[in-house]
Amino acid sequence: MSKLGSENNDVQLVEQLNKKVTEIKSEIAKVIVGQDEIINQLIISLLSRGHCLLVGVPGLAKTLLIKTLAEVMDLKFSRIQFTPDLMPSDITGTEILEEDIATKKRNFRFISGPIFANIILADEINRTPPKTQAALLEAMQEHKVTAAGHTYQLPEPFFVLATQNPIEQEGTYPLPEAQLDRFMFNLWLEYPSVEDEIKVVQTTTSEYKPSLNKLVSSDELISFQDLVRKVPVAPNVIEFAVKVSNMTRPINGNAPKYVKDWVTWGAGPRASQYLVMAAKTRSIIQGRFTPNIDDIKASMLPVLRHRIITNFSAEAEGISSVDVIKRVEAEA
Repeated sequence: MSKLGSENNDVQLVEQLNKKVTEIKSEIAKVIVGQDEIINQLIISLLSRGHCLLVGVPGLAKTLLIKTLAEVMDLKFSRIQFTPDLMPSDITGTEILEEDIATKKRNFRFISGPIFANIILADEINRTPPKTQAALLEAMQEHKVTAAGHTYQLPEPFFVLATQNPIEQEGTYPLPEAQLDRFMFNLWLEYPSVEDEIKVVQTTTSEYKPSLNKLVSSDELISFQDLVRKVPVAPNVIEFAVKVSNMTRPINGNAPKYVKDWVTWGAGPRASQYLVMAAKTRSIIQGRFTPNIDDIKASMLPVLRHRIITNFSAEAEGISSVDVIKRVEAEA
């Protein structure tokens, strides 16, 4: 195909993507009231081939939101409820010994676990021990699992959405920073407005049962993800993303004084990569063919929130990673 033909095809794909995103949001709105920005960030993460961690108090429809998104996509969905007794093999799968009735020969056969799906809901990921968390997080990074010395490729696209409850800390196993870094976004769900809560109560206490349409196939989603990768980015936008990440690192000589005073560890290079990928996706779903610095700024909070570790001085002064990010955004 000629370069011109390829460009025309990409323009058609952009138009198709914009239409699909609008339709997806419309379908989700049949079930989920409000949470527009969270839904937008989930779609951005999905198109960027990133994973998401959703944090919120009980009753904010974290699980329902993820299940609804999966239902709208024509993709294989799997929910894993994380509990203290969950074993790695409960996620990845296990080998069983089978006997052939005719020959009496015994062979091992791999039974795949719930991780072999396109969209994984890892419900309350901090309720299971680190050994089991690591099994999921390895799959997130490598898109494959190893069992009994054999490696099995996971289906594509592969997208993990994990939920976490921030207020119940007893009997939980917080994710280590290195594992948190594998999530593209850390999204915090806030309480709904009074108007939204009234709508939630009206719909959930009535006979209303929405019928959801499946809108995107796995092949379509992969083509959209490939399209995002093709989006050109101006050098100054990439430089801004790297500058933002660098400003959060207290070991940098040029880091602002407040970062050196309040931050133990800053964001790594993966943050810069995700800022650019999020900016690319945000621009293209808005019908723009290249991102700008505002697109980077729009993704700073969910990308950096879990990558900046504040120290005791910050805690004593009531300073959170969000406060640091807002100040970096204002001064970058």
